[in-house]
Amino acid sequence: MHGGLQGGTRAPTLEPMPTAPPASPYRPDTPIAALAPWLGDAVDAADFPRTDLRFRNDSWAAAVGLEGLNDAEWTQHFGRFAPLPDNLPRPLALRYHGHQFRVYNPEIGDGRGFLFAQLRDGGGRLLDLGTKGSGQTPWSRLGDGRLTLKGGVREILATEMLEALGVYTSKTFSIIETGEQLTRGDEPSPTRSAVMTRLSHGHIRIGSFQRLLALEEADHMRELVDYCLAQFPGPPPPEGAPGRNEPAVRLLHLVVERLADLAASWMVAGFVHGVLNTDNMNVTGESFDYGPWRFMPRWEPGFTAAYFDHAGLYAFGRQPEALHWNCGQLAVALRLLADAPPLIAALERFGPLYAEAIGRRWCWRLGLESLGAEKDAELVAACEAYLAGGDAPPDAFFHAHRAGRNVPEELKGVFAGRQALDSSHAYWSDAEPQTMLIDEVETIWSAIAEGDDWAPLHAKVAAIRRMGEAHGPAPAPAGHGPVG
Repeated sequence: MHGGLQGGTRAPTLEPMPTAPPASPYRPDTPIAALAPWLGDAVDAADFPRTDLRFRNDSWAAAVGLEGLNDAEWTQHFGRFAPLPDNLPRPLALRYHGHQFRVYNPEIGDGRGFLFAQLRDGGGRLLDLGTKGSGQTPWSRLGDGRLTLKGGVREILATEMLEALGVYTSKTFSIIETGEQLTRGDEPSPTRSAVMTRLSHGHIRIGSFQRLLALEEADHMRELVDYCLAQFPGPPPPEGAPGRNEPAVRLLHLVVERLADLAASWMVAGFVHGVLNTDNMNVTGESFDYGPWRFMPRWEPGFTAAYFDHAGLYAFGRQPEALHWNCGQLAVALRLLADAPPLIAALERFGPLYAEAIGRRWCWRLGLESLGAEKDAELVAACEAYLAGGDAPPDAFFHAHRAGRNVPEELKGVFAGRQALDSSHAYWSDAEPQTMLIDEVETIWSAIAEGDDWAPLHAKVAAIRRMGEAHGPAPAPAGHGPVG
């Protein structure tokens, strides 16, 4: 097996991403091992009846030196979870608490997933390989620890679309069908099973800190803060910010910056995550864990993705509020290490940071230069009012008016004076934009469920990646390097 990291044959896969990350050799590194005795539990994957490879993300595999694995080797690692060389000897199911729809729950943790491996990309950034559907753990409660194949297909579609729209998201790395029949209340059952591996910058959640607060483990919280600052670094807090040299305060500033940008990126993408609990909030600012997600068919702030979100707590227009509230829960946890005033000062940055981020990202998606926070805010407000007053889908709006073309009369004032970004890619001449509405998701799944036809999925991913190439990388927040 080890030789597979240097080469090997493999079956044909999807075309590489046009904006693929730089290739890198395999560089294992497991700093989380020092925290493992109190952060998680060593577990083993389920022994699945079958392991049929359905999706492998070779573009991101190249970024971490794993593209040379042939299909049999890939399946051994991401279906049977044989350890990668010099990596974690056993997977680690992480422990955390969390607010679920703002009700605190101390009885959660990785119930159907685990951290499988850690490794560095070409820039030295630490990346995690984590799973979903890999079997039961001490935190499964009454769950079976499994993932439906449909859930895996939906995760591919969500992550590919969001990546193409500039959202900092986890990457769907692998999907392997596992040959079990699962019963679920929210889709026709029995249904096919799968195990997914995701590539992510990290798996430390706000709920990880909430657990340490509940247990009053101040020393462990200091260790976790230090780990996050070392492995997920960012710019220092603004000059003059109170407590800016305290590690806990520094971390909260970084998380506030990251989640403000994440909220803005979802809004510009017209995306509704659906379940914004604190255990679903990664301190790296990555979007991950896609359950009842939706892209909006029209601009509707009250649009919800989860059928069980009866109060609309995580509706489209309330997502910034939800992420701000979650940052507040991290601040509460960090009171174990820091005084309240500097933490409150960090939280108060969320609103201005969000406003700057949505303006910057709105301009980027329209293919127009940013004119600064005030002018960009005018553009966003006018466009939102225009969208809310009609039935134009958000995707069609951004596509039709890319680089300031065909601007409606009522928007000409806010579009005026902005230089167009490069919009020479052939995608911008397409009659219609790529979309990811629920009807198309269901059609793609039906082809797989009824005829085991994976061609529509592969074609859609290729089309989305072409759209991503046309957009190019999203602009990073001031003071930050590019994220991917």
